[in-house]
Amino acid sequence: MKRTGGLLALSASLALVGGACGGPASAGPMELTVFAAASLRDAIVEVERSYEAATPGLDLVVATDSSTTLRAQIEQGAPADLFLAADDRNPAALAHAGLADGPPVAFAANWLTIIVPSDNPGRIETPRDLARDGVRVIAAGDEVPISRYAAEAVTRLAALPDYPADFAQRYVANVVSREENVRAVVARIELGEGDAAIVYQTDARAATGTVDIAIPDEANIPATYTGVVIAASAQSAAAHALLAWLAGPDGRAVLASFGFGSPR
Repeated sequence: MKRTGGLLALSASLALVGGACGGPASAGPMELTVFAAASLRDAIVEVERSYEAATPGLDLVVATDSSTTLRAQIEQGAPADLFLAADDRNPAALAHAGLADGPPVAFAANWLTIIVPSDNPGRIETPRDLARDGVRVIAAGDEVPISRYAAEAVTRLAALPDYPADFAQRYVANVVSREENVRAVVARIELGEGDAAIVYQTDARAATGTVDIAIPDEANIPATYTGVVIAASAQSAAAHALLAWLAGPDGRAVLASFGFGSPR
């Protein structure tokens, strides 16, 4: 397995085997290109190992970035077979534009939490502190799914007792940078370049040098991950098979080991 810039190349070095009737083997493996949300980056490595072990003759090539960025690349003609997003909006947009082969399929769920550097320079103790003067909040771009989920969570927090009426406005005023995706947000906090960030629980679990601050259940937002096969794919049957595996018990077990839940 190797990384080339933002591209994660995952290959099994296995030749195609003959069918049940003893057909001849193919000259080489089938390559399947998967565009996956940045928050799936660690889990997709284990997906590669497990799925390719169960599917001899398949090579996965995975690119990770924000779901919005990946959708835009697909719209511009980037060659992808399967799109795995951290929301339902981006796959639905592709389907609405006629760029999907079949409807989006929900395959995982995630939740939100707040992370701070382990030495907690901003003295963040509860979500209320995100609105305190001088706190440096790191966030992602407005169209990145984590930002939409975070905005909804902040709105819900503002409605809770003991939260100031202008909590949401104060939170936005404290945002000091907008990153390309949620993994870049986590990296800024790991480096101590911000005081706090709202991220997915799975990213907080994988982070180093950070501490979690819980978001109350009544304000937390369940993030639904959905996938869609790309209409232009030359390997649509294989892409549908992988998506079905992810949404099934074997795929969900792999994702659960990284903290993902089952979609509602």
